[in-house]
Amino acid sequence: MSVSRRQLLASGLALSAGLSLPRLARATRSAKLVVLGGGFGGATAARYLKRLLPSAEVSLVEPNEEYVSCPFSNLVISGLRDLSAQTFRYDALSREGIRVVRAMATDVAAASRTVTLSTGDKLPFDRLVMSPGISFRWDALEGYEESVVQAMPHAWKAGSQTVLLQQQLKAMPDGGVVLISVPPAPFRCPPGPYERASLIAHYLKREKPRSKLILLDSNARFSKQPLFTAAWQTHYSSMVEWRGASDFGGVTRVDAGTMQLHTDFDVERGDVINVIPPQQAGEIAQRAGVADATGWCPVNAISFESRLVPGIHVVGDATIAAPMPKSAFAANQQAKVCAIQVARLLSDLAPQATTLANTCYSYTTAETAISVSGVYRSDDGNFQNVSGAGGMSPADDQSGLAAREAIQAVDWFSAITRETFG
Repeated sequence: MSVSRRQLLASGLALSAGLSLPRLARATRSAKLVVLGGGFGGATAARYLKRLLPSAEVSLVEPNEEYVSCPFSNLVISGLRDLSAQTFRYDALSREGIRVVRAMATDVAAASRTVTLSTGDKLPFDRLVMSPGISFRWDALEGYEESVVQAMPHAWKAGSQTVLLQQQLKAMPDGGVVLISVPPAPFRCPPGPYERASLIAHYLKREKPRSKLILLDSNARFSKQPLFTAAWQTHYSSMVEWRGASDFGGVTRVDAGTMQLHTDFDVERGDVINVIPPQQAGEIAQRAGVADATGWCPVNAISFESRLVPGIHVVGDATIAAPMPKSAFAANQQAKVCAIQVARLLSDLAPQATTLANTCYSYTTAETAISVSGVYRSDDGNFQNVSGAGGMSPADDQSGLAAREAIQAVDWFSAITRETFG
C-alpha cells in the first residue's frame, strides 16, 4: 500500500467529501439527541453531535463508568500490555456538556420517541443514535451457554474475560493445547481471531515452547489470510494449525465438562479453549426493532438512518454495512458522518453522500503488524468499495514495513482513543 494512500486514509477522508461543515457548525436549533452505547461509535457520535449542535441536549446512555477497549486487547491476553492501558472514562465528554447517563437502555419506543432506562426513567428524543455493539447468540452453538464462559472464555468483550483468558494461558503446562473456535462471519473485528492466534503463539513460543495452538474456523477464508499464514509459517511454523470450513474445522458442539470441541468429523481436547460465539447486534437493537431477521441492522449508507424505523440511526458493529468491516475505525468514521447527517437533518438540510475509510492493524508478533484498508462510497444509499483504493500490507517485507506498521498501530490507537474519549 503506497504512502500517499496511507496519508489519504489518515486525513479524515470521511469528513472531507463535500459535507457542509461550516454551515452546520453555525446551526443553533435546540434538540434532544440521545446516543445509546459508549464505545467507539457512540462516544464519538455524542462528541460530534455536541460540537455540531452546541445548543442541543445530547445524552449518552452507558451503564458502565469505564470503557474497556477491544482493539489491542489481544496484546493483554499475550502478556504484552496491561488492561489499564485499555480502560477509558467519560469525564471529557461530561466536561463538553454531554449528559452521561449511567444506566442501561431497556426499551425504545419509536412512536413516542422515548428511551426507557433501567432506572425506570424515560428519555425523550428528536433523533436517536444507537451504537449497541454486539450480543452473543447463545443458542447458535450447542453447549456454549453463559454458564460455561468461565471454563471456556470468549474474551470478545474486553475486561474480565480478557484477564481470565490471560490467566488460563499462564496456568497451562508447557506442552498444552490451545483451541480457538471462530464463528461464521459476520462478527466483530474480522481479523481479530487470527491476530489473537498470532499473539498467543508468540506467548507460547516464549514461555511454553512445546505447546500447540489450533484454530477451528467455520469460514473458508479470512481477512488478511495470506499475510497471517505467511507470518505463522515464519514465526510459528510448528505451533499454529488452521483448519477452515473446507477441512471441516467449524465447531458444532462444545463440551465444557471434558474441555472438548466437536466438529463434523473430529473431537479436539484443549487445555485452554477460547470459544468466540456467533454474534448479532446488541440486545437493545432487537428490542428497538432496528434489527432484521439476520440479527443485524440495515441502514441507509448516507445518513445511517435505520431502514426499518425512521428517526433512529445506527452505527458501528451492529450495522449491515458490508463491505465495511465491523471495526473500531469503521465505527468511529460512521459516527462522525452520522453526526453530520443528523445535524443537517435538524438544520432542514438533506443528507449528503460521502466517502468513508477504514484501516485495521493486526499484530503478528510483539514487534510486527500487518494492515488492511478500504475506501467506501455511499452515493446510492448503499456501501460500495472504491475501486483501486485501499489494500493490504505487501507480502514481501524486505523493507521492514511490518515493524513500522506496529509503531503506526500504536499511534492509531492513541489517536482514536483520544478523539473518542478525550
